Amino acid sequence: MTRIAEQPWGGMLREAWADLQPAPGRFAMTWRVALLCALVCGTAMLYKVPESAISCYLIIFLMRPNGAENVGQALGLIVLVTLIVLLIAPIIQWTAELPLLRIAVIAATSFAFLYLSSASQLGEIGAIIALVIAFVLTLVDQVPAGEIVTRGLLYAWQMASMPMALMAVFSMMLGTSPHRLLRGTLARQLDAAALALSGKGRHGLHAALEEGLEASGKQALLARLFHTAPTREITWLYGAAATAYRLMLAVAALPAGLTDTALAQRCRAMAATLRGGGRPAPENGSASTGEGALSAARQAVADLEKSNGGSALRAEKPPFLAADAFTNPDHQRYALKTTAAAISCYLIYSLIDWQGIHTAMVTCYVAALGTTGETVHKLALRITGCLIGAVLGLGSILFVIPHLQSVGGLMALVFAGVLVAAWVSSGSERISYGGVQIGLAFLLTILDGFGPSTDMDSARDRVVGILLGNLVVYVVFTQIWPKSAAADVRERLAKALAALARLATLDHATRAQAVNEAALVETELAKAREALALLAFEPRRQRPPESHVRRLRRLAEEAGAVLPPLMFAEDVTAETTRRLAEAAEQVGRHGAGRGEPMAMPGDEVPDALARRAERIALLAAG
Repeated sequence: MTRIAEQPWGGMLREAWADLQPAPGRFAMTWRVALLCALVCGTAMLYKVPESAISCYLIIFLMRPNGAENVGQALGLIVLVTLIVLLIAPIIQWTAELPLLRIAVIAATSFAFLYLSSASQLGEIGAIIALVIAFVLTLVDQVPAGEIVTRGLLYAWQMASMPMALMAVFSMMLGTSPHRLLRGTLARQLDAAALALSGKGRHGLHAALEEGLEASGKQALLARLFHTAPTREITWLYGAAATAYRLMLAVAALPAGLTDTALAQRCRAMAATLRGGGRPAPENGSASTGEGALSAARQAVADLEKSNGGSALRAEKPPFLAADAFTNPDHQRYALKTTAAAISCYLIYSLIDWQGIHTAMVTCYVAALGTTGETVHKLALRITGCLIGAVLGLGSILFVIPHLQSVGGLMALVFAGVLVAAWVSSGSERISYGGVQIGLAFLLTILDGFGPSTDMDSARDRVVGILLGNLVVYVVFTQIWPKSAAADVRERLAKALAALARLATLDHATRAQAVNEAALVETELAKAREALALLAFEPRRQRPPESHVRRLRRLAEEAGAVLPPLMFAEDVTAETTRRLAEAAEQVGRHGAGRGEPMAMPGDEVPDALARRAERIALLAAG
């Protein structure tokens, strides 16, 4: 990531190419999304469900590898959309003849749900609900007054609920169960630890550590909630997730060049057992009673053979509202900027009477993000994806659709086009939004009405709408309360350093088991490094000085390097603890300084951990 930050465009292109390569489970996810979109398209054609392209978009946007998560998400969204549609009926009647009041209602409801999408666990679903409400209220301009409530609400409910119902049924039949996904995660972590223990590189180990424990905890929780496996197995998986993470931390703390072939072979054997559906069997004399990272690694491997997976820890469930929901103005500003962009697009195509570009408003709800760098990066992906999807769609209109004779043929075309989009969207976050946009532009181009569309004007209008929406989002997010990605970096570094300080206050035995805090450090640092890479997308005048960026990068590197040795250190001095706590406070309150880095401490500080803590404190103080 450091190389990307220093040479942004070449590094990003290399990362994008790497993200397009095959990965475990990627093809399975791709064909499932494509097949489900084809089924949604066929259902919409047969039962006259309007805006089938938006219905398919919801599948591409929301579907996850975890079948149980898809079921829960689909059922929750159906309930929420049903309640919203019922509650909004009197509002539509009230505002049918009052356009200005209707715009005010769109703005208020949009702000509320976008605020929740930023400040709560509602996340992306909040933006989708805001989109559904805005879509319903804008139908007032197109549907005769006597049919506004019945037809408009029915359209909106069908558009959102039909694909979610199909996603729930599809995931129950063909989805991957959460306990199998967790088994695969544990096997990959053991393989990464084995490679590092064999001296063959630690890249996979660091990548696995950056994933944290949130996904594993969610998989274990869903496995228990939906009872996809016997209770004994789920109990073992719960504990094994924490123990495997502790193992990786211990291996990361080993000195460079130190290997343990026997332990590496044992990790590989455990990974093979997990892939085969089994559980590691105990080995006599396998436990370790020594001190240090190597002994901790051996003990973690032995703990994996216990009936509880070696740990009684559970992933911490975050509260519904973020801790800074009412104190951080960025949540309100994000909701206001996105709402302003959406309302602006609505006014533009209403005033010029060009309803065909209504996709501009849809784009605003799915293209906006918290920082300027994130938004512009996402915008670049969406414009690129839009152009690729439009080319696929127009090519289909010219060469494929004229030869289709049935809905089945259209479903096959949707499957083929979405297969390309889903392959991209199932990659990392660096490219996934591009895949979503490829799918949306392709579907909006070929699906218009209740059959294959050969209307080039409609295809043109929808693509123009997408580009207009992206342009408006760019202008709003770079001109109104622009938030640099550097601010996001500082916030995440402050959280990571605060977690390091909390770890430093614990005694040796407790600290070695505190994997939830360690996972928080790793995930926050990973997000900070990703945000640093996005600075290249910001307007030059909004970027911080290069010296400031270098300081933030060095601070992230030092914080990441101090975690593994801190986890398994026998003694942590009070001075080390104090410096880490002060660094967290200074980064969160003042940023990371303005000038060049101060001189780093030399070998006169005898303790290696203390030296790293002093470097962190100096970088934070500037």
